[in-house]
Amino acid sequence: MTERMSAGSRPDDAAGHVIPFPARAEPPQIAFNRDELRTIFNLYGRQVAAGEWRDYAMDFRRDKAVFSIYRRSSEMPLYRIEKDPKLARRQGAYAVIAASGLVMKRGTELARVLAVLEPPPRAV
Repeated sequence: MTERMSAGSRPDDAAGHVIPFPARAEPPQIAFNRDELRTIFNLYGRQVAAGEWRDYAMDFRRDKAVFSIYRRSSEMPLYRIEKDPKLARRQGAYAVIAASGLVMKRGTELARVLAVLEPPPRAV
């Protein structure tokens, strides 16, 4: 009593398929989330309205995300706002870096780090 099996139901049918070796998982690309971008763009908008800043660029890499601020698009960035999760436990994931490479402020809370870029209040 042998039954004929259809081609799709043979037990050794899976042996004919090649299963690729799993590749090493690439680390996810680092980016600013929506709340972080809202905080950055609020500051950026105020500075553009004041005539201080005119252009920006965003760069998302495997190790960090960078928001660069320009006075003119043909120049070097005035400031870079960086998010580097590798430094989150040690120094803080966020940093504001001046054009000279000087780290102006570093910390774990983006709003506090960006406070260094806020102009001081003026008497009216």
